Amino acid sequence: MMAPSRRRPDAADTAILAGYLVIAAALGYLSVESTIATPLWPLVLLAIAGTVVILISRRRPAVALGAAIVLMLASFAVGSGAEAALVIAGLYRAGVRDSRGAWIAFGWAAAGGTAAALMLALRVRSGPPLLGLAPRADAAAWATDWLSITVVVLAASLIATLLGINAGHGRRQAAALAERAEHLRRERDQEASIATAAERERIAREMHDVIAHSLAVMVALADGAQASVNARPDEAHRAIGRVSETGRRTLGEVRRLLTAVRDERDAAPPAEAPRVERIPALVDEFRAAGIPVRLEQTGTLTEGAAVSLTIYRIVQEALTNVLRHGRGVRDVLVQLVFSRSEVTILVKDVAAPADPAAGAGRGLVGIRERAAFYDGSVEAGPVAGGGWRVFVRLSTEDR
Repeated sequence: MMAPSRRRPDAADTAILAGYLVIAAALGYLSVESTIATPLWPLVLLAIAGTVVILISRRRPAVALGAAIVLMLASFAVGSGAEAALVIAGLYRAGVRDSRGAWIAFGWAAAGGTAAALMLALRVRSGPPLLGLAPRADAAAWATDWLSITVVVLAASLIATLLGINAGHGRRQAAALAERAEHLRRERDQEASIATAAERERIAREMHDVIAHSLAVMVALADGAQASVNARPDEAHRAIGRVSETGRRTLGEVRRLLTAVRDERDAAPPAEAPRVERIPALVDEFRAAGIPVRLEQTGTLTEGAAVSLTIYRIVQEALTNVLRHGRGVRDVLVQLVFSRSEVTILVKDVAAPADPAAGAGRGLVGIRERAAFYDGSVEAGPVAGGGWRVFVRLSTEDR
């Protein structure tokens, strides 16, 4: 990407050098072809010095501009005046680089141009011949010539400065737009990365809920089947069937989540995410696992699938915690209350006093994270006399 930017300055330097040499050659020819000729050696020395100024102008612009002003003074005094083009080029470049520096350069050029105009006004009367012209006889009119030449020099310098500032402003604006576009691209990439991380976090919560719930149910069913295999083989057989059914359903949900992670667009359509309507079936699963669960529901959910999935997962996680950590569970109440602006979820069990460390797991963290998406609040803790209580309030207004 750097090679083109180097080639552009080289082309500009070449164009300036070629233009200067053409002007110097043309004015030099006019200065020496006439019978009233200008001495040749100052023209040659000035041309060589002007070439050096152009060659160093890219690395040392301030030095080059100062040297160009000096050469303009010498050229107006003993040369052809071609070196004034070097000052014009230097002012244009100064404007392209920096507008503030351009006005400083213009000030120096204006001072040098005024002095050079005075030298030229005196030279055309008493100095070396200029461009083959005969010396002027009106010695008293030098002040008028000085003023006229000064106006021309200052006007040319001002135009070059303004053109350079305008071109530099356009380049800086283009560079700023390119930088802003790059900044927006980086922001877009960062937002995409954040969105990807948030989606993976959501999937991780789903995986935790699915696997933790299913394994807890399967372990409880397997324990029950093992305990009753000799005394009640039919009941043990049914429990093993529920273990198999739970395992297959869990495998399907895990495949659905992994498909989302891998973005397998050509895979089979995933199973529908669980909703509030499946909570009675979820309660039946825990009853089959040996937990006496009661479900009470007031009102009807009118919100979309996202909040419905959130409610299902919160109930699932709370019941899984009862199954995993509850001791001597005698009763579990699941109470859902749906209103226009909020949903409340209560999962309360009656059991032996809860272990204080039971509420420190990842399950309650997941419940709080899900509730936070709906400006919700979570209250969780032991109940006096034994058991555990989880109360969640979700705000569904303006969702």
